[in-house]
Amino acid sequence: MVEKMKVIVLGGGLVGGPMAYDLAKDEDINVTVADRDQTILEKIVSQDMNISVIQKDLSVPQDVTELVSSFDMVINAVPGFMGFETAKAIIRAKKDCTCIAFYEEDPFELDQMAKDNGVTMIMDCGVYPGMGSALIMDAVQKLDKVDDIITYVGGLPVIREWPSQYKAVFSPVDVIEEYIRPARYIENGFEVVRPALSDAEYIFFQNIGTLEAFNTDGLRTLAKTIDAPNMKEKTLRYPGHIEKMAILRELGFFNKEEILEFNGVKTSPLNLTSKILFPNWKLKKGEADITVFQSFVKGMKNGKKIEYFIDLYDRYCPETDVISMARTTGYTATIALRMIAKGLYTDKGISPPEYMGKYPECVEFMQDQLKQRNVNWEVISYDPSTL
Repeated sequence: MVEKMKVIVLGGGLVGGPMAYDLAKDEDINVTVADRDQTILEKIVSQDMNISVIQKDLSVPQDVTELVSSFDMVINAVPGFMGFETAKAIIRAKKDCTCIAFYEEDPFELDQMAKDNGVTMIMDCGVYPGMGSALIMDAVQKLDKVDDIITYVGGLPVIREWPSQYKAVFSPVDVIEEYIRPARYIENGFEVVRPALSDAEYIFFQNIGTLEAFNTDGLRTLAKTIDAPNMKEKTLRYPGHIEKMAILRELGFFNKEEILEFNGVKTSPLNLTSKILFPNWKLKKGEADITVFQSFVKGMKNGKKIEYFIDLYDRYCPETDVISMARTTGYTATIALRMIAKGLYTDKGISPPEYMGKYPECVEFMQDQLKQRNVNWEVISYDPSTL
């Protein structure tokens, strides 16, 4: 009898839970979820009794190393502020991993450590950065020269509910990070740093309507791994969101310093803001969300201009009760984990998701598996002079 592969998912929240359910469908995988919140774990077990759970505070790296040591592979789904140290703890345990934690630190700082420990770790393995990055690299590989890459991406509730007109479709703490972390992009061959929420654009999307796009720090590793003179990423929200978040940020509501004191207890404005905002941002049971992604890769091939258009439009799945962001992010990570397990992707060290795009067989595997889950990425190439 073949022994089942043991996989542990660190974090069982909005995306972690659906990842566990997806992995548990494989007869050759035993799935365990670790989280400090007993309510989250009870919900997971009620959905699938074949999934084991461990109540654990994952904020202590040494405890994480000990925890994952008895498993074959790991998915890192902790919030972004814990992501870097958790990734380091997984590497110490010498375990291959896919990671959706969107952390601020430079992931390549862990590259040599991962190689020394024989670890394959695909980080930022979601929508974008994630599968979108892999498809961008796949397009770049087919060009002789790249001129421009511009990407728009967002996760939104279908229904705009006043006052926020937004719901957090992944870790709310990580959402706020998008509004305060400086945005980096490439312009005329140089790195440019702009405030988050800056340079608003208003763009019409079929099936959705007009959305506003603004600078966030989503370009990530592409700024280093792709040689293009112009690269930019913008986040999408319903019109009016920029002003709401900019007001809160400029008034200090997102300040992380513990400058407030209540009944002798110090806290930060961000902690207080989170307590007020997050209940309003929580998706209700069965509430539908959408994920939209569009990227334009422009360059030259055989002396002619060629453009690639990469597109994704996805919605909440009522049959499985899985939100779109969990489908598009979580399934990317679980499929990438299977890809590593099957030996399709073997690069040791830290791999940003665009590295998957260097291998056509990996791109084909990822797209095919996502399509089986009704997550349909579309890539179109065309000569812009014929339009």
